[in-house]
Amino acid sequence: MSKIVYKDPATVAAADSLRDAWNELMSNIGEARNAIDDPELWAPPASPRNLAEGYRYVLGYLYGTIARGLGPTVENPYFVRAIQPLNRTTIDNADAIYLTAPIDGRHAYTIRGRAGDTSHWRGEQAPKGVRKAPHYVIFETPSGFSGDSGSIKEVKPGSRANSDTLDTSKLKVDADGRFEILLAPEKPEGFTGNFMFTRTTRTRKQDDGTMLEREYYAEQVMLRELFCDWEHEDLLDLFIYRNDLLGKPIPTYDAETAASQMRRIGEITRNQVHFWNEFYAVVCEAYGKIEGDGPTFMPRNDFNKPNAASLATAGGMATNIYCGGMFELDEDEALILELNQPVEPVYIGFHLGNLWGESLEFASHQSSLNGIQGHRDADNVYRYVVSHQDPGVANWVDTTGQPEGYMSVRWAYPVKPKEDLPWATATKVKFSEIAQHMPADTKWVTSEERQQQIAIRQEHVQRRYRHH
Repeated sequence: MSKIVYKDPATVAAADSLRDAWNELMSNIGEARNAIDDPELWAPPASPRNLAEGYRYVLGYLYGTIARGLGPTVENPYFVRAIQPLNRTTIDNADAIYLTAPIDGRHAYTIRGRAGDTSHWRGEQAPKGVRKAPHYVIFETPSGFSGDSGSIKEVKPGSRANSDTLDTSKLKVDADGRFEILLAPEKPEGFTGNFMFTRTTRTRKQDDGTMLEREYYAEQVMLRELFCDWEHEDLLDLFIYRNDLLGKPIPTYDAETAASQMRRIGEITRNQVHFWNEFYAVVCEAYGKIEGDGPTFMPRNDFNKPNAASLATAGGMATNIYCGGMFELDEDEALILELNQPVEPVYIGFHLGNLWGESLEFASHQSSLNGIQGHRDADNVYRYVVSHQDPGVANWVDTTGQPEGYMSVRWAYPVKPKEDLPWATATKVKFSEIAQHMPADTKWVTSEERQQQIAIRQEHVQRRYRHH
């Protein structure tokens, strides 16, 4: 194909700039693809399924980054899905919808929302037959997006800060489910409504012993909606705007904006894939010990000690206590897990993921269980069985045939307990001997009951990720 010759100088300049940006986008996508099978980029062990899921993983990042980079701006923000079935990653929570909207923390913004019945947010029983709000919701205002730098150096102290959090334990909601949240660098005098800071200051000690004070401004408002009763809970309705720009038109699209967006989409796609590959291999030690002595951070067929969300977990939900490990099972093996929570959290979730950190398919497979879906034994312990085949235990968690992958437990505490933290254990047994290791009050299900459970999951997931 011969190159088109434009006569107008401005069009010539725009065409050249846009083509250069497109080529840069394609180059970055190629560099992201290299992380699927390049050992120097911390690629997981290869297998036909792992490679196929690796390509989906990279395409998913491209999809998610287009959503982030092509539409919303700090002047005209709106919520997009940071993680979803087409863009699963970061050892994501199958109970959550992750939303993000870009903001400039130097300005004031407002979020208007509406929820279904919120009785459970106040510890009350919802009236029978009503549609309910998500089980738990948390808003956060961080100064960056985990992984955008492309290097795990960003998990070091001082690289990022969260200006504020607001969850359903503190969110003020009207009787009809409506609420508003003001986000700003300073709280107006006398303001009594829902408020979140978009600016914070941190002081940390330098290597030479001096103290350094640094100011951070929020670059996004991050939102997690967690669903436990998948049959009856629905999404929030949300609207966000910058207060000084509400009702005003946005600038028309131009070549400079398009070129900038293409470059940014390519850069973030590449950086996210490279960051998380390195994070899983080096920080999580998912494929074995990297350095030093002692157990790997994510042990095989076992769990690490509970950890609060921090930069070391690449962020994570501020109210979570995390516990994780790796499952590695043959066809005739199973893991019996015990989740212990001496202090009752507002949310309990257990989830499996593949080696790319993608949650295993959770609509048509019971690859996750939360505190409402799971059966709790009389001693306050949740006992789950992880295996490739269905053993008939109600609390079966399906590996979907993956021989190895991530296990993660999340306990959410609006006020974290100072002692008596939750914990999890894992015991490997023969699949044929599962019943011998389960207590007398274990709940069992028929194949028909299992099918009904899957049908509820399938309908909920379609509603959760519905297209407007």
